[in-house]
Amino acid sequence: MLAPTLVGWLKAREETGQHLATATPPIDAGWVQRLADLLATERSWQDQYTELIALGSPGNRFPSSNR
Repeated sequence: MLAPTLVGWLKAREETGQHLATATPPIDAGWVQRLADLLATERSWQDQYTELIALGSPGNRFPSSNR
């Protein structure tokens, strides 16, 4: 279960990086919306992965971050 989630997260990161590489001025609203969608997808995968990792932690949660 952990491996497919990590693969999804890494794929989303790669897609975001590829999209960022296409940035050439002027950047239009469509490009910005696509970036926002990619970042939201990446964050969703990251959250899922973190939740799965946390299942092995006390209380099934990670301690709060100082960042």
